[in-house]
This record gives sequence, structure tokens and C-alpha cells, in this order.
Amino acid sequence: MTRLVRWTALAAASALLAAGCSGGSSDDDKSGLSWGRCKATADGPAPSSEWQCATVQVPLDWSKPDGETIGLGLIRAKARGDDRLGSLLFNFGGPGASGVSMMPSYAPTVSSLRERYDLVSWDPRGVGASEGVRCRGDKEIQAAEAVDVTPDTPTEEKAYFKDAADFGKGCQKDAGKLMAHVSTADSARDMDRIREVLGDDRMNYFGISYGTELGGTYAHLFPKKVGRVTLDAVVDPSADTVGHAQNQARGFQRALNGYLRSTGQDPEDGTRKIADLLQRIDTRPLPTGAPGRELTQTLAVTGIILPLYSKDSWPTLTSALKAAEAGDGSELLVLADRYNERDPSGRYGTTTHSQRVISCLDDRQRPTVAETKKLLPRFEKISPVFGRFLGWDTAGWCHDWPVPGQHDTPEVSAPGAAPVLVVGNTGDPATPYEGALRMAGELGKGVGVLLTWRGEGHGAYGSGSDCVDSAVDAYLLDGSVPKNGKVCS
Repeated sequence: MTRLVRWTALAAASALLAAGCSGGSSDDDKSGLSWGRCKATADGPAPSSEWQCATVQVPLDWSKPDGETIGLGLIRAKARGDDRLGSLLFNFGGPGASGVSMMPSYAPTVSSLRERYDLVSWDPRGVGASEGVRCRGDKEIQAAEAVDVTPDTPTEEKAYFKDAADFGKGCQKDAGKLMAHVSTADSARDMDRIREVLGDDRMNYFGISYGTELGGTYAHLFPKKVGRVTLDAVVDPSADTVGHAQNQARGFQRALNGYLRSTGQDPEDGTRKIADLLQRIDTRPLPTGAPGRELTQTLAVTGIILPLYSKDSWPTLTSALKAAEAGDGSELLVLADRYNERDPSGRYGTTTHSQRVISCLDDRQRPTVAETKKLLPRFEKISPVFGRFLGWDTAGWCHDWPVPGQHDTPEVSAPGAAPVLVVGNTGDPATPYEGALRMAGELGKGVGVLLTWRGEGHGAYGSGSDCVDSAVDAYLLDGSVPKNGKVCS
């Protein structure tokens, strides 16, 4: 079972480069780390020689700081200018996104910041080069695509929840004792260790999507260590499991409405047409031309979601929906495969695996089947297209999970911290704008500084707004804090 919506910077994910540490130091600095050339992986070629990789050791269990350790993979490119400010640490979301893979492809977006900062990212624990978790094999993943994630019969319900439980067992088998130590709070403590080994007195940080929750958690745990921190595409820290799912149903329906208006359609009529198409596909999956693969309802919804992350992808959605209406599911399948990190050879990425072990350790709320069924009408009212999928997900995602969750909502209050720039996009589908408002408020008076962009897509920085980019650059490069409530149109 694949979660239908991830808090990931998918614009960066579309151009992944993979990297690992090849060993051998090519740079002698004060960090104490053995920085070397990054190597290629099965997912892609090595980045250019300007990128260096290393491994930092951190405690497996932060309550036992002198106990067993694990290694976290790091990547960096040094600042180009002479007036260096230190390191700027990036997290690209997920949870489960690989910073080691994404940082080189995202670097052109933040090239102005590299004049004064070393660009640094890492694979959080349980991800990629940092004890990455893989919960099932490629053949099992493809087989699970046939599971109906909006079950209509007792038989489908049984299959849905059995698949969820089996996934958790696979994660436990692969991760072992790491399974109980991959929380957001664990990663926030890892961030502070990274800050220390990089030699920075304060944490300069750029968090995107889930990376905003991680940044807020860091600010709460280490308020006196907060330097210049920017949070873009902001997760609502006040929302629990059900609240997040409803927020995302609302956000993706807004994006779908915007897309439909751009094509000259009435949003209500266009939504009904797509919902009817999905209902037909649920009854009879569409042929795709791919041997042994049909477009199921779940894959169709996944294929619709991906292009809503960016307005530039809306024409692709138009073509895919037109083909599906004509009985051809191939274009939506391509989009779904891209979202699910499936390559042409049938290999799948593991972002979703890491995401699940992290989010299910974080989230304590476990709605029952009965509770979920009561919620479904509300979800369907919010979004006739996405509501049922996200509603059922609240019960299935962490069903029968091997380890208990830690909290209902994360704590992000950071009294005494330096100003944190919170950037919200009114058209963000995956992390709706309300999340930025609430994050700025919960960080605390004088800490959360809200910058609003009236735009479309997931995230604001680097998305075409000179107003946003210049405000963020001025803050990170010069320490110029914009007026709280500044709006970029």
C-alpha cells in the first residue's frame, strides 16, 4: 500500500542524483569528518567533484548518548565566496526524502545562497545512506498495487488491512531495533550533532515540506541554537493524523479546482467528471500497454495527484485524463510510477518505506475501522476525488504497527529563539497555507515571522516569485528579517 500524499519537495525529486561516500579524505578541515568524493549508486551517477560526502556517527538511542551508534550520510558543496557565513543545512521533506540524493539537483535553485554558505544535506536516520529501511521487495510492491485502498466490501477491507499489517512486519524485520529510533525528535537531535561537527555555533537551516516540522521540532529542542532558519511549504503542527489527512484533501481539491478553472471547466462539474471516471476504473481497471499491469483506481488517483504539485505539469494532467476517458490508462500509469519511484525495469525507491516508519513512530493516533467509516462522509464532502482515499489512509497507514507512536501533534514552541522565517503558499496542495499560519503562531511571538505568497504549487522559494526569493535571500544572507505578514502576489 502506498500513501497517496507525501510531504515531499517533488520538484527536486524529479531530477534525482544519487551519491554516497567513496571513502578517503579529499579535504582536511576542522570538522573531524573524512570528506571524500561522492560515488554513484544504482539510482544515478555520482555528482560532480565539487560535492563531497562523509559519514557522521550519532547515538542509536539519544537517551543513551554513550551507547551504540549509527552512521548518517552527509553531502556538501563549499561556499563560493570569501565572506562565508557557515553551513546551511537542508531537509527536503517526506519524511523519507534523501538529502544526499536531492541536494545536487536542488543546488541551482539556491545558487545565490551558495555565495556565503556551504550547502549541506543528509539522509535522516532510516533513509538511504543512513541505515535506510526497505520493507518489501519490488515484486511485493507491484502486487500490492492491486489492493483497493478504498475498500467497498468486507473482502476488500480484509485485504487492505492485511496488506498494511504485512508492510509493518516487513519494516520491523528489516529495521530491527532502529524501528523505535527514527522519530522526528531523534532526527532533530541528529541535526544538532551535525551542527557541532560542522563547526557552526548556530543552526542555519532550510526546511521544505516535512522539513518544516523537523525544523520546528529542532527550534523547540534547541531554541538558543537557532540561527537563520527558513521553513517553506509548511506542515500544520496543530493537526493530528485525521487533521493532516483532511488538510491535504482540502489542499489537493483546491489545486484541482485551480487546474479545472485553467482549462475553462466549472470546478464542481469537472470534479464530478473525474470522480465518475475513478468509479468506473474501480469497477474495471484500464489497460495500459504495460505487460501484466492495469491502471487501478489507486494508481489513477496517484497519477492525478503528481501533476497537481506544480502548475507547470497541469498540461500533462489534461493529456492523461483525456486518454483515460478514452479507455487508455497508460499516461496516468506513467505519472503514478513516477510518484511511486518505479523505474522502467520495475525497481521501486524506498522513500515511502522510510516515510512510514518515521511517521508511524511519530503519530500516536490510530483511528479504528469504525471511526474511519464515520469520518468518510466528511472527507468526501471536502473532496469527492481525494476524500475517500485520504480518509481510509488514516486507518490503514499505521494499522497494527509494531511500535507505538509518540505524540498526537509535534511540539514546536521555541521561546527565546531567533526569528524563524515561515513561508506559506496560498495554493499549496500538499501543505495547505493554514499550516504556515499555525506554525508561525506556535513558534511563538517574536519567533515565527510569516511570509505569504499568493501562488500555486508545493513550496514558494524558487517557484517564480522574485518577491519571495529576494525576501528569503535577504534574510539568510544578510539577516534582514521581513515584516511579519508580508505578502507577495
